[in-house]
Amino acid sequence: MHHSRLCAIMIDCDTTTMDASVRFWSGALGATPKHPDDPTDPYVPLPGAVESLTLDLQRIDGPSRIHLDFETDDVEAEVRRLEALGATRERQIERWWIMRDPSGHLFCVVPPQSDDFPANARRWE
Repeated sequence: MHHSRLCAIMIDCDTTTMDASVRFWSGALGATPKHPDDPTDPYVPLPGAVESLTLDLQRIDGPSRIHLDFETDDVEAEVRRLEALGATRERQIERWWIMRDPSGHLFCVVPPQSDDFPANARRWE
């Protein structure tokens, strides 16, 4: 038995478009970005932009895209559950997995990120 839930919407931004992306998304959502001028931090959180989810912009070397993060108290069990539904493992980074859905969209399975986990998480047997 383990718990999981969608915990974050990640907007992956090419490093060359990061500043413009932070301005756009923070303005579009009426959110104040946290530490947008720190080039050593790949994440620029937009707290309060989406209730009960986090919304971060992430600096990446590659094409811009949006991906979902699923948080779980058992990463391996959740990865296996999602594989059974048709997902495939792309690569492991530290304690989480990057995966692909059947259409090729990337998403991540991560350990708990939210202070209130496992509230509102589904329970899987």
